[in-house]
Amino acid sequence: MKTIWLITKRELNSFFDSLTAYIMIVLFLGFSGFFTWISGSDIFLMGQASLRSFFTIAYWTLFFFIPALTMKLIAEEKKTGTIEILLTKAVTDRQVILGKYLATLILISIALAFTLPYVVTVSKLGNIDAGGVLCGYLALLLMSAAYSSIGLFTSSITNNQIVAFLSALFIGLFFHIIFEIIASGMSGLAGQIINSLSVTYHFESLSRGVVDSKDLVYFGSIIFMGLFLTEVSLAKRNGYK
Repeated sequence: MKTIWLITKRELNSFFDSLTAYIMIVLFLGFSGFFTWISGSDIFLMGQASLRSFFTIAYWTLFFFIPALTMKLIAEEKKTGTIEILLTKAVTDRQVILGKYLATLILISIALAFTLPYVVTVSKLGNIDAGGVLCGYLALLLMSAAYSSIGLFTSSITNNQIVAFLSALFIGLFFHIIFEIIASGMSGLAGQIINSLSVTYHFESLSRGVVDSKDLVYFGSIIFMGLFLTEVSLAKRNGYK
């Protein structure tokens, strides 16, 4: 665990040293703040003590920001050759993957933490649904964790950051919107199964304030699969079966 934490701190320092963290946080707060408080769907216009509009905006903003954060995690190190040095030290592929993954989640959590004043402000407008707010943030974190694992995987299969970014977006689009579109044109059990593959379906379920085990299993499955495929990708590159 100590090794994983050392790698996590190394990646976090890299985010902040390269200004990536500052740019991500400022842009995220700018987009979410503008569309939550100023645009035509803002909270004041709705006149309700609800953060639903914020969660909707953050849902889309993070979808594009996460691939930008993860695209360099392994691809850049492969391109510069530093991944070889890192993996020849007394660390395992899994430790490297988990360290980089946790660093990404911590940065996203920091960005979300800066939106907590939104909760305080909205609570002044009326009785806010505390359970709904907590579940909304949980939904954002789980969605971010799922897409971060996908982004880490696409970063592990190429040494080109742009390819990693576009690949993560392409895969993410299926979960984010395409499965839902396909399901809308189907009926019966098949439509329900396809719809259950959509991140939107499970995100909305959680953000309504209901924590269902099927939603947790869904996000957990994507996270596990993304990290597992990343480890397989690195293992193949290093000559392991």
